[in-house]
Amino acid sequence: LYLEQQIYFLLIGSAVAAGGILLAYIVHKRRQVKSIPLGEGWWGAGEKPLSEDDTIYPFKVQTSDKEIKDIHERIDRTRYTDPLEDSCFQYGFNSTYLKKVVSYWRNEFDWKKQVAVLNKFQHFKTKIEGLDVHFIHVRPPHRENQKVLPLMLVHGWPGSFYEFYKILPLLTENHDGVVFEVICPSIPGYGFSEAPHKQGFDSLAAARIFLTLMERLGFSKFYLQGGDWGSLITTNMAQMKPQCVKGLHLNMFISTKGFKVMFSLMIGPYLPFLVGFSREDVRRLFPFFEKNVWDILRETGYMHIQATKPDTAGCGVNDSPVGLAAYLLEKFSSWTDLRNRDLVDGGLERKFSLDDLLTNVMIYWTTGSIVSSMRFYKENFKSNPDNRVDAKTGIFVPTGLAAFPGELMHCPKTWAQIRYRNIYSYTFMPRGGHFAAFEEPQLLANDIVQFVKKVEEF
Repeated sequence: LYLEQQIYFLLIGSAVAAGGILLAYIVHKRRQVKSIPLGEGWWGAGEKPLSEDDTIYPFKVQTSDKEIKDIHERIDRTRYTDPLEDSCFQYGFNSTYLKKVVSYWRNEFDWKKQVAVLNKFQHFKTKIEGLDVHFIHVRPPHRENQKVLPLMLVHGWPGSFYEFYKILPLLTENHDGVVFEVICPSIPGYGFSEAPHKQGFDSLAAARIFLTLMERLGFSKFYLQGGDWGSLITTNMAQMKPQCVKGLHLNMFISTKGFKVMFSLMIGPYLPFLVGFSREDVRRLFPFFEKNVWDILRETGYMHIQATKPDTAGCGVNDSPVGLAAYLLEKFSSWTDLRNRDLVDGGLERKFSLDDLLTNVMIYWTTGSIVSSMRFYKENFKSNPDNRVDAKTGIFVPTGLAAFPGELMHCPKTWAQIRYRNIYSYTFMPRGGHFAAFEEPQLLANDIVQFVKKVEEF
């Protein structure tokens, strides 16, 4: 009997030890840093040359009286459709309010003045993979006795580099010894970056180009920040070269696949603590169908056409400045706060000035980039995104997540951890929506700084 007991305890001990070893192995494999291939590409017109000029040269935004006269003439020829009674922004951009915006655009908006505003920061271009890539480069005014950290900010659609103009002075000032040197590129096909001439330019290609840009600027280690497409592009950058990315900060992040997510959706409303939900998670997520299915369906019609027929989608707005403004600015209404759909003016001027909104529209209009910006959706949704290598690979660099309450979809920390394996900070932001840097520059700057200080161990 004694021998049988000893054998029994030995077997139990061996099983526990084996289980512990297996668990340790699984944890080790989960934390082991993985990367995805850089790949290669050529997106210029015609055949790829034997060599490429890697010169970085200054660029200046320009306009002319001819350009301004043309847009005024096009505005004057606009035909409007009367809105339905009491429809507010539920059917899209309300044409009664649109007339007010267009009147301001035609009679008061000063494009030459806004061009001067755009040029207050230094602009540059450089050729990468056959494309002229535009970026602004902002250095801190005083660098003595400070830790200057390179930081790239990447925009999305329907925004541009201009989204970051209010946050740039905040990031380049001294934060108890931490200060940023900021690079804001335009995604190829957006604004002043040349559009790809060949099919297939997706977020992986953009990530590789921006990594080349940082290398060309002499930065071997740097921080990244992004929202919308910028979130995916910077995430891909961190996956491609984790050894170069000191930290990744995002204000948009999604992880909605797998058993963990499904289980938490079933249990979360009743026993949130069992699935790692906070009270704020519950408030933002539920009722789930209303907030994360029905609202998403109502707000993503644009995505379906841009991901399938972008040239058709952009055909009309590429030739009509008023049509372009309505198409773009409607997103700045609802994506800031879905409740804005119930307001006659869409709540646009609650967070933004018309000068800022129209400047972003003018960047699309004067560069003729609306169609090429839409094509980015087609290239990223040509096949199932879940089957791409980046979707199957975790992100292992230090990560900071800022969850804004007005973002289209809320992602709890426990879901984010499925993809982002090294979360240093997760912040429930008190206000703000999809366009974080444009809406709440101080809040976003503060969260970036606190995240970086954690990584740098200040």
